[in-house]
Amino acid sequence: MPHIYNAPNLPLVKHAFFGRTGGVSKGIFNSLNFNYKGTDLPQNLSRNLDIVGAYYGLSGKKIIRLCQNHTSTAVYLDRPSQYEIEADGVVTDKPNLILGITTADCIPVLLADYKNGIIGAAHAGWRGALKGIIKNTVTTMIKYGAKPENIAAATGPCLQKENFFVHDDMRNLFLEQSKDNSAFFTPVENGQYLCDLEQYVKHQLEQLNISNISLSGIDTYSNEQYFSYRRFCHLKIIKPGGGFGIELSTICL
Repeated sequence: MPHIYNAPNLPLVKHAFFGRTGGVSKGIFNSLNFNYKGTDLPQNLSRNLDIVGAYYGLSGKKIIRLCQNHTSTAVYLDRPSQYEIEADGVVTDKPNLILGITTADCIPVLLADYKNGIIGAAHAGWRGALKGIIKNTVTTMIKYGAKPENIAAATGPCLQKENFFVHDDMRNLFLEQSKDNSAFFTPVENGQYLCDLEQYVKHQLEQLNISNISLSGIDTYSNEQYFSYRRFCHLKIIKPGGGFGIELSTICL
């Protein structure tokens, strides 16, 4: 069975943050992998999508998959789409579609205004978060009828502060946006900082007048139930930039 995390502020049957187990992929992709850019077999990826689709009683072909590239682009879709559109946020108001976001340390963010029938999902790595992917996804939801006061937002398993070591070059980009962003960086030895990207994302959501927020607090680096690009690199399981497994986070109406 797949390992699943469910956020406390979203309906159990309407969303799931999937871990790395319960699929059919082999080797470094073991086992519920969704990285179509790697060397995993296409038939394995298709079967893994069907495993996720079955959670909702739907075909894996109903899962929307973006070409994610750490952008700030959020799109509205009313039909299934797999790897056709470059974006890192997606919104729909159509039933029987599953929004899917893949991560392997970055933050998956699921959003829902079930009162008005609008859902969204965003891939918030530090680059995309800094560029505004959260704001753009929420803005797209509002364009199609969502109300901030009705939106529930949940982050899934991601690289937590205790294992997110960064240097001045990255921190300075956040400080250029706002000096207040220094609150999300804690200095440690050797000129490094610990980055609390999850709290940064929460702050962005709050700035958009969203108050119903849950944070997973689950660390992909230390929890082997999840793929972690950083962990795999440190263990020399993969080379930086090489093929690696990624997990899928999903939401539907």
